[in-house]
Amino acid sequence: MIQEGVTSETVVVEADGAILRGLDKVSGETTDIPFAVGETRAFGYLTVTLDECRYPQDDPSSNAYAFLTVSEESDDNKQWFRGWMIANAPALNPLDHPRYDVWVLRCRTEATSGSGG
Repeated sequence: MIQEGVTSETVVVEADGAILRGLDKVSGETTDIPFAVGETRAFGYLTVTLDECRYPQDDPSSNAYAFLTVSEESDDNKQWFRGWMIANAPALNPLDHPRYDVWVLRCRTEATSGSGG
């Protein structure tokens, strides 16, 4: 299956990082979180790891594909999500957590890193 806007000839490249957005469903507060590939950061009670971020080479601002692992900081360190999230289709493979939501906004590239992203 080819995603809308992505042809079979689209070249996808890896980025050095990503910008994720986190939502605390209780307070309604959103936070944009910059990540480097391989970095693990806390968001609320969650621990989020960015393993990879890919984007179309000819249009880095269009779509991002991020491989994430999301666990909860608890005694059992429950894993809530592990897989690919797609920026332009966040509902396709969402985090299913009762309090928090996390999704990918875009990959961080040299072009976007200098502008706060």
